[in-house]
Amino acid sequence: MADTMQGLKRTHYCTDLSKENIGQTVVVAGWVQRNRDLGNLIFIDLRDRTGLVQLAFNDSTDREIFEKASGVRGEYVLMAQGVVRARESVNPDMKTGEIEIQVTDLRVLSKAATPPFEITDQTNVKEELRLKYRYLDLRRSEMQNAIIMRHKIVKVCRDYYDRNGFLEIETPMLIKSTPEGARDYLVPSRVHPGKFYALPQSPQQYKQLLMLSGFDRYMQIVRCFRDEDLRADRQPEFTQIDVEMSFVDEEDVMAVNEGFMKDVFHKILGVEIQTPFKRLTYDEAMTRYGSDKPDTRFGLELTDLSDLLGSCAFKVFAGALAEGGSVRAINVKGGAAHLSRKEIDKLTDFVKTYKAKGLAFTRYTQEGISSSFEKFLAPEEVEAIHQRMGLEAGDVLLVVADKNKVVFDSLGALRGELARRLGLITPGTYDLLWVTDFPLFEYDEEEGRYVAMHHPFTSPKLEDLDKLETDRAGARARAYDMVLNGTEVGGGSIRINDPDIQSRMFQALGFTEEEAQERFGFLINAFKYGAPPHGGMAYGLDRLVMLMLGKESIRDVIAFPKVQNASELMTSCPDVVDEKSLKELQIKIDLQKD
Repeated sequence: MADTMQGLKRTHYCTDLSKENIGQTVVVAGWVQRNRDLGNLIFIDLRDRTGLVQLAFNDSTDREIFEKASGVRGEYVLMAQGVVRARESVNPDMKTGEIEIQVTDLRVLSKAATPPFEITDQTNVKEELRLKYRYLDLRRSEMQNAIIMRHKIVKVCRDYYDRNGFLEIETPMLIKSTPEGARDYLVPSRVHPGKFYALPQSPQQYKQLLMLSGFDRYMQIVRCFRDEDLRADRQPEFTQIDVEMSFVDEEDVMAVNEGFMKDVFHKILGVEIQTPFKRLTYDEAMTRYGSDKPDTRFGLELTDLSDLLGSCAFKVFAGALAEGGSVRAINVKGGAAHLSRKEIDKLTDFVKTYKAKGLAFTRYTQEGISSSFEKFLAPEEVEAIHQRMGLEAGDVLLVVADKNKVVFDSLGALRGELARRLGLITPGTYDLLWVTDFPLFEYDEEEGRYVAMHHPFTSPKLEDLDKLETDRAGARARAYDMVLNGTEVGGGSIRINDPDIQSRMFQALGFTEEEAQERFGFLINAFKYGAPPHGGMAYGLDRLVMLMLGKESIRDVIAFPKVQNASELMTSCPDVVDEKSLKELQIKIDLQKD
């Protein structure tokens, strides 16, 4: 039978204790990290969310308590009372390494079975096992520190926006499905048979309605849901820092949010962020870095060679250009010392995952030049490429020829892969920038129509209004993304507040008047009653925490995350529900067998 806490109350967390507490009687509580039984001496490392403190038992300890301590095992839950004293042998690796607690009362509040893995930060346990036993994984100090840091970032966020006049207002979780973007998660209604709520992909329409309601500065730490394929920085349910402002333009929104980033980096990491952030237009980001979320902590910029190769005989290059694509290259300065032919073959496989057909190369060593393509070109074409690329001994040129999207995707990703392999990124550096002037539309080949690159409420640039009808591919948005170390951490836009422009936007997206009214009628009608100019943005909180802590995945900063197939290993969800629940919802499941 477990002991009780009766008569004892915790007075300190483990690492709250220091030499200042020597001589004091204290009570601590937590889990057993390690028990060292030396016969006449027993030492127990007790762990709580702050760290470790050593409990000491010796000849002067009550024999019943000493025997109890000898039976303690890893992960037992203890409460201990005792006197703080200086340790004879200081442990510089422990925050409390100069003191220990001479125990006078010990309670075993709960025994523990042997866990499936050791609760330690130095773990090689597979992530699947850690997620199955997430409640044990979360006991590790590395995980606890990440969750605690997340809490602190959220607190800084709320305090910052409160100081700047923002009101935190909750918006509904059960909303109308308005498919435009990722797939909605749908929730059947028992009260309205055959009808469904959707879980919000974002509070977009509600926060715009709040601007129409006169709450000119809104923010919310909000849960969002998207039924889409997962990756390291994406989950089916995630958290946004959502912000909206009235009577503003792009500069106002960007300035207040730069202030937040400056504040949170200073208070959480002690890092001073320089403002204003540098800016790149979408076109410049794509042509220089092959990405609309470029990492500019290193070089390896793209260079367009298309104009030099318009009449070349090399079919790979000529074919790409004939189909309206391009030929672009990266010069890896000094790369010949690191990129052997075998390594280049591995990089070729890498770019193929981005639909590139291959990776052409020129490798310039002391022995001379070896190339996969130069023998197919005229000497003057080769010379022009070398001059434009600034080719020198020791360099490696890597070239992709294809449709522009494939070229940008593959070389943009290759930049990051090369930077990691060659150690081009200085640890602990933070690269913040804005990408602006995004296209308003992008063409969806599956649907055979233009769709909104961001959402249908994004305002066109005023000088591009006529392009809504005449040149949708050339229309630009009053949109902006905040990029941190090559990851988009936030994005937003100035919204449409003119009903006529909103109607033209819906028409450009291929909606009939009836379809627009059916999907967004409540917002269209609201615009008729006076809509202020407004705009805002939303941050991915999980991504921001991940990047600030230098983690590889947002799963490392979420208490109970999903895995690649959107399931949770610990509770085995999603799962089937009973027939009674389905009957109440008037739902019948008829799965077709393969």
